[in-house]
Amino acid sequence: MKKRILTIIFLFPVIAAYGTTESLNDLLKRLDQTIQEKEVYTEIKEKRILELKHMLNTPQISPEQVYEINRKLFEEYRVYICDSANCYAEKNLAIAKMQNNQEWIFASEQRLINILTMTGMYIDAVERLNAVNINTLDNNEKIPYYNNRKEICDYYSHNNVYWEKYKIKGMAYRDSLLAFLDPETNHYKFVYSEKLFDEGNLDLSKQVLFDMLEKSIAEDHDYAMITHSIAKIYQKENNTELQNIYYALSAIADIKNAIKENASMQQLAISVYKSGDINHAYAYICSSLEDAIFCNARLRTVEISKIFPIIETSYKEKTIKQKNQLQVYLLLTAILSFFLILAVFYVYQQMKKLAIARKELHQVNLQLKELNNQLYQKNLQLEETNHKLFDTNRIKEEYIGHFLDLCSAYIDKLEDYRKMLFKKASASQWESLFITLKSKEFIEKELEELYNHFDNIFLHLYPNFIEEFNQLLMEEERFTLKQGELLNPELRIFALIRLGISDSSKIAAFLHYSSSTIYNYRTKVRNKAAVPRDKFESLVMGIG
Repeated sequence: MKKRILTIIFLFPVIAAYGTTESLNDLLKRLDQTIQEKEVYTEIKEKRILELKHMLNTPQISPEQVYEINRKLFEEYRVYICDSANCYAEKNLAIAKMQNNQEWIFASEQRLINILTMTGMYIDAVERLNAVNINTLDNNEKIPYYNNRKEICDYYSHNNVYWEKYKIKGMAYRDSLLAFLDPETNHYKFVYSEKLFDEGNLDLSKQVLFDMLEKSIAEDHDYAMITHSIAKIYQKENNTELQNIYYALSAIADIKNAIKENASMQQLAISVYKSGDINHAYAYICSSLEDAIFCNARLRTVEISKIFPIIETSYKEKTIKQKNQLQVYLLLTAILSFFLILAVFYVYQQMKKLAIARKELHQVNLQLKELNNQLYQKNLQLEETNHKLFDTNRIKEEYIGHFLDLCSAYIDKLEDYRKMLFKKASASQWESLFITLKSKEFIEKELEELYNHFDNIFLHLYPNFIEEFNQLLMEEERFTLKQGELLNPELRIFALIRLGISDSSKIAAFLHYSSSTIYNYRTKVRNKAAVPRDKFESLVMGIG
């Protein structure tokens, strides 16, 4: 436990920097999803290759341009389809010989040797290397030469009984390669970290790789190679969890770059198999074998073929075991289903009895509901009648009081008017008397005062009448009263309607208008209604 904590503390800044804060389970889920999307990344790769091939059809293209396009196609195919990569390397070699370009000839030969090594054709690769006069090479040309020498020895050391001999030769070629590489390049750092690994200096090798990882582009080809090398170090340190994390990261990057010649998926399959995760092991080894066959990487295919039967056998055994368990579960399910059917039959019989009782109870409830409904309707009618009586009585009480006050005041005014006329008659002011009798000022003043009394009394009874009435009208047609005005003629008409006076002749008599005028006012206001016109006056009756 203590060792694990120290490992996490040491790696925390590194993990945080490279997006590996995911747990192994989360990474494996992401890898599973990436495998499902493998065809998408392959299509992207094929599209890129197709674009390069279209460039070869450019009219009047020069040999130099063809050579460069072929070189790019070689790089695209090198870890994708080895045979195609070999084809384009051969084409470039032919172009180089036609142009008698020694530099191109050497570069094309070295690319061919690289592909021959990857496909396991070691004898052909060695023959081509032996044909090279190393004394004629400049320092830059020695880099691919020693690199190919080293890789052949590396492949031999993995697949030959004399592995130790080839391992020693490979290390010698590696030292020669390091002597010509620029220490600032990733190529140098990869080879140097490999040297440190073989010498047992794992911490320093890991430091070199993490420095490279920090500067790498997320999930590109270099990223896949770096994480693969880091995983190998953790494998050497027996740190299975971190080993699998970095193999998973490398495998994801391989898939996203459509790299078919890969090792991380294969190594991850073996590792999770040893951990007992048979399902993931089988999925990963199948994916790895599929890639190796697609790429025609013979060495990789041979390596996978050694472990594939073991994992496949375990997977089949597990599948058979699960199938047997499923059969047991099905048998138990069948037995439980039988008892469940018996229980359902018993419950069904009880439910039938219950249904009959419920039906009888339902009929009683319907009758009771009907009676309750009738009683409810009667109560509503009674409540409505009581409300109308209460409203009518309240209005009557209010208006009787005001009527008596108005009558008393009007008698006093008539008495004063009579005395004024009597004085004029007694004083023989016939002309003044005639003018007074002829004038309508008194009547108009009294009508104005009557309307003012009416407006005050009505708005006292229904203080929100104007606001609620306006709500029944379209917004642009609502009434806005002048300053000091309580009700205008239209509102006064509908105030009388609210009081229950709906007859136009009666309204006309009270307001001293003609019946046709009242009718026109009522029609005009109804036409402004925001509610159905036939319900407008009934809604006015409900105001307050």
